[in-house]
Amino acid sequence: APDSFRSDEVVGAGHRFFGNVSRGLASIIERAVSQWGLPNGYILGEEGSGAIVAGLRYGEGTLYTKNAGDLRVYWQGPSVGFDWGGDGARTMTLVYNLPATNAIYQRFGGIDGSAYIIGGFGMTALTSNNIVLVPIRSGLGLRLGANIGYLKFTPSATWNPF
Repeated sequence: APDSFRSDEVVGAGHRFFGNVSRGLASIIERAVSQWGLPNGYILGEEGSGAIVAGLRYGEGTLYTKNAGDLRVYWQGPSVGFDWGGDGARTMTLVYNLPATNAIYQRFGGIDGSAYIIGGFGMTALTSNNIVLVPIRSGLGLRLGANIGYLKFTPSATWNPF
């Protein structure tokens, strides 16, 4: 599809963003593409999170699309579950089925945790209204366990995760 990014375009953007050529990143993107197809957007950003049973995650980045322009986005969200630790990470989020750039501004729920990890990269999936987001994280720190939560995307920064 002309509105979608090819796998090699996404892998190239990820390598430039994370600052290295990693077999782990290529493998995790291939896994996402085999499960959800080609993304019609991706977000490059940074986030921080922490948890002791209940947790919070905050981030900011830019949504890139092939033909609808680029958009600054912020995200925040709570989580509750069997979770402990903290991390700071560069994040690449693959975006699927986004009908318009401003459709990113909503809550996306999912089961976060160690859904898939390879070569220092972790991948999870979030969904809302047929839009699927696949955050790929690489960073320092450790966050163990499984938790249930959501991420809320907004056009400006806010401390309110709800």
